[in-house]
Amino acid sequence: MLVEQIKLDKGSALGLKMDMENAPLLVIRAGCGFVMCGYLNMDIANKLGDVAVRVTGVRSFEEVLNAKAQDVSLAAKSLGIIVGMTAKDALNKMF
Repeated sequence: MLVEQIKLDKGSALGLKMDMENAPLLVIRAGCGFVMCGYLNMDIANKLGDVAVRVTGVRSFEEVLNAKAQDVSLAAKSLGIIVGMTAKDALNKMF
């Protein structure tokens, strides 16, 4: 597992990367929420009330940051995070 500090405009986030069989599992945690790769489930994030953004087709932290949100939780929407926003912009709204 790779754990990396990721500096953003409004603070520092924590990146977690675990290599799986066919693709990496990636999560970047910032302030009150996180961005997750397609391995993780938005339905559960909504059920738990998490501020969450899902991106797909990513293999590195840099790709996650530049990817556009494919799905956002209800709690993320309440912070002004929308589908199509870059993950980096979404993470900055989570501080």
